Amino acid sequence: MTTPEPLLARARALQLHGVVSHWAECAQAPWIAPLIEWEETERARRSLERRLRCAHIGRFKPLADFDWRWPEQCDQAAIAELMTLGFLETATNALLVGPSGLGKTTIAQNIAHQAVLRGHTVLFTTAGQLLGELAALDSDSALRRRLRHYASPTLLVIDEVGYLSYSNRHADLLFELISRRHEKKSTLITTNKSFAEWSEVLPNAACVVALIDRLVHHAEIIALKGLSWRHKEAQERAATNARKRKSARSPA
Repeated sequence: MTTPEPLLARARALQLHGVVSHWAECAQAPWIAPLIEWEETERARRSLERRLRCAHIGRFKPLADFDWRWPEQCDQAAIAELMTLGFLETATNALLVGPSGLGKTTIAQNIAHQAVLRGHTVLFTTAGQLLGELAALDSDSALRRRLRHYASPTLLVIDEVGYLSYSNRHADLLFELISRRHEKKSTLITTNKSFAEWSEVLPNAACVVALIDRLVHHAEIIALKGLSWRHKEAQERAATNARKRKSARSPA
């Protein structure tokens, strides 16, 4: 049976001020423990729903269904380690580097979802959406507020860095955001470009070297190599269709 002292501490944590102020009257009541448990359960459920909604992770395939045999190079153990979320405790960054179609986004979504389930605040966005939104703000106060919005989550996921090229203003905004999070919060980035190619993504930007330096200072870097998963599925469909056509041409 739960003792009154832990129940009182839980009631205070829930800010049940009426219950706390009349604790001497209700401490031994048979309904007090279920009441506190119901309140904790409901608040946890609502908190999870709110954090999932605000994370914008989207639909994704669970890693249990991920075909680890397809990429020619993919450190499954390193990804499993990221799924434990230990890197969040040390504000370490994570970078998934490799060609398009190897599952970088899926892996990032799974890590983000796990972080939400563990009680962390998470925000998932693409580089295009993030930088487009920041660059469109035309007042310093609005920009500061939005930078705080992106700087505050325990885990910020920036997907698809490298698929578009950006201006110097975009580069400066990304540098400002990464600098705010550096050694304070973890950032997970997926990119199809090696760091040597980031000058193509942010051409003529003076901050590219400093940006990469902050990202990799404390970072887990996982490289993926191989052909696109979508290319694999297209090959399988083509092979299936070829078998169907061959079967249709065969005499009965």
